[in-house]
Amino acid sequence: MTEKFSHWDSADYLQTEQDCIDYFAICVEEDPGDGSLIRRALGSIARARSMTQLARDTGLAREGLYKALSDDGNPTFTTILKVIHALGLKLAIQPSGHACPD
Repeated sequence: MTEKFSHWDSADYLQTEQDCIDYFAICVEEDPGDGSLIRRALGSIARARSMTQLARDTGLAREGLYKALSDDGNPTFTTILKVIHALGLKLAIQPSGHACPD
């Protein structure tokens, strides 16, 4: 007997605005420092809402957004900021607990 598995996509579970906010916050906090989780979260939120609308709101090509927010993507910081803003999200800076040298 062969088992069948469906493709799991976090975008399928981002039903509310609060789901998107919570998911993004967790991914920002848990990102290993290379931006991979942040990029993945933005891609998932964009797919859950509408990549076409996001393209309009950012002024970027839809295909370019798919590529930039993919696992292999390498978006510029400007692109990330445009996407965050267009999705109605924001980055907040807070101390990490690591003291800065005086």
